[in-house]
Amino acid sequence: MDINWSNVFDIMSLVKCFVVGGLICIIGQILIDKTKLTPARILVIFVTTGAILGGLGIYQYLVDFAGAGATVPLTGFGYNLAKGAIEGVKQAGLVGAFTGGVKAAAGGIAAAIFFGYLASLISKPKMKKQ
Repeated sequence: MDINWSNVFDIMSLVKCFVVGGLICIIGQILIDKTKLTPARILVIFVTTGAILGGLGIYQYLVDFAGAGATVPLTGFGYNLAKGAIEGVKQAGLVGAFTGGVKAAAGGIAAAIFFGYLASLISKPKMKKQ
């Protein structure tokens, strides 16, 4: 049996995903290395940027182009929250603005809590030296 690998996955989709996700990570690394911003503030900047671009409809173009390369990083989480809030407003009015984002991101939130807990069980955290 001969497998046609071009049907299994598209190499260009993987390249786009890798490049876009990598660029987002590079921006984060530059912010860590070249600024005095704490990782927590950078996290908030990324999530807020994703939410704003998602609310404006701009981030959707990046998701369509790069798929998981745009949805997996923190900006994708903000985009998902904004998208859920917009859908929530359409379905439930003003209350949906508050509940829609959390419903849309529930899987990611649960995974972050679960895997964060697992990591805390198997690692010995240390304070970063200044």
